Amino acid sequence: MIAVGEKVLMRGCEAMAEAAIRAGCRFYAGYPITPQSELAEYMARELPKYGGVFIQSESEIAAINMVLGASVTGTRAMTSSSSPGISLKQEGISYLAACELPAVIANFSRGGPGLGNIAPSDADYFQATKGGGHGDYRNIVLAPYSVQETVELTHLAFDLADRYRNPVLILCSGLIAQMMEPVEFMPFREEKEEKPWALRGARGRPSMVIKSLYLQDVELEGHDLKLQEKYKEIREKEVRVEAQHLEGAKLVVVAFGTAARVAASAVEEVREEGLPVGLIRPITLFPFPTDFIRKAAEGTDRFLVLELSGGQMVEDVELAVRGRVPVEFYGRMGGVVPSPEEYLTEIKKRL
Repeated sequence: MIAVGEKVLMRGCEAMAEAAIRAGCRFYAGYPITPQSELAEYMARELPKYGGVFIQSESEIAAINMVLGASVTGTRAMTSSSSPGISLKQEGISYLAACELPAVIANFSRGGPGLGNIAPSDADYFQATKGGGHGDYRNIVLAPYSVQETVELTHLAFDLADRYRNPVLILCSGLIAQMMEPVEFMPFREEKEEKPWALRGARGRPSMVIKSLYLQDVELEGHDLKLQEKYKEIREKEVRVEAQHLEGAKLVVVAFGTAARVAASAVEEVREEGLPVGLIRPITLFPFPTDFIRKAAEGTDRFLVLELSGGQMVEDVELAVRGRVPVEFYGRMGGVVPSPEEYLTEIKKRL
């Protein structure tokens, strides 16, 4: 057993699995896919030791519906996959959101579209933040940029899922899945909070129903409006963002996940040269730090959005800035991860 405070070298997907178990996850269902199969392997070996249930399902579709079934009972439940596997889970994620059921879903994304390749990418931003499935719903989306932050955000994901009775998606590139870094873990935590909505048998009380089917249109609209009020509360209370060197910055770089990790190195290098460049790293992709970016636009000349995609988060930055200053974009696709020197060149072009 890994002691609290002990530093161990672990790859990202295994560290996430250990963090999930410590956060009280007691049900995992998944299907193997590169580059995250080691997470399922770790869960298969370790989760039963703590009274948990591991199921390797027959498909991604089966996995997400097994998670729904476990969540209905109040159990902390999780699944994971990579890009095309997450696509297959979208109907089930929509059902989870509609039923107001907590669940944690990890996407260690890879190059696409289609089968693409197994190299790292951040091109699942739209899928993660705009719902991905059908209907008016939102996932809470967390975007770690290191193995240690993956551990911390996994704990947060389970807490937010329970707090808002909503799916939480952890969006990492495949690079974080396979990279190894020293990490420290939090103590084991068992859930003690009562979940009065959970279906555990009537036991002398009236029966309850959890459903997503509302055949009367006015009834469904009422349910949808309730969900929208919840998303409004999430926007107001759960924004998380990190910023560096914004004061006096003439150019502000915006990046998340793996791209932010590379961008941070490039920004530090240009700062050492005395160039006025800042960095904003959204940690929550939904809720997006719209107000933070809008305020930053008042003190800078332009933004540069860096992504491992053809340009997805750039649209949310443009909406936040509302035309106050130019928003430029530079991206790499297909699993190509740029070097700090490449980002350095792009930053200097704009100064």
